Amino acid sequence: MLKEIRWHGRGGQGGFTAARLLGMAGSLYDDYYVQAFPSFGPERRGAPVLGFTRIDTQPIHDRSKVYSCDYVVVLDESLLDVVDVREGIKKGGVLLINSERRPEAFGASPDYEVFTLWATGIALEILGQPVTNTAMFGALVAVSGAVSLEAALTAVELTLPQELWEKNKKAVETAYHQLRR
Repeated sequence: MLKEIRWHGRGGQGGFTAARLLGMAGSLYDDYYVQAFPSFGPERRGAPVLGFTRIDTQPIHDRSKVYSCDYVVVLDESLLDVVDVREGIKKGGVLLINSERRPEAFGASPDYEVFTLWATGIALEILGQPVTNTAMFGALVAVSGAVSLEAALTAVELTLPQELWEKNKKAVETAYHQLRR
């Protein structure tokens, strides 16, 4: 049941926080074995960065980057112009993109499914700033079923400062319900 997720974002967008939220939800609430880790160097704010999450019902021994992904989450659509986010998506996988455009705009593939969600709009409306990580986390929970919505909301409380709980939980729920429709 191993699920491997790669998160594409820009420095400061919270991509690693989203990877960690998923790991928290899986390990502390849904009783999975998980890994969540970033991959970045001395990049500045706004530079492309990666985050990774692995979730399994068995102990995970692989400590390398995630090269072959069940899910690829793109927090910033502009990354599609500078990074090959499709690289390594497994057959039957999912590409989830923060975009106002419909999935068809990104081309069809017989090997994986494309979902889009305007997470920036959700973030601006609920958080008052374009930080899309919790909305995209909620979207991933909806399309993957990797963890329950309840676990995702609990992870927000376990990971983020208390003053950020309610708004971020609302962003998770809003994204989740939009993609579940």
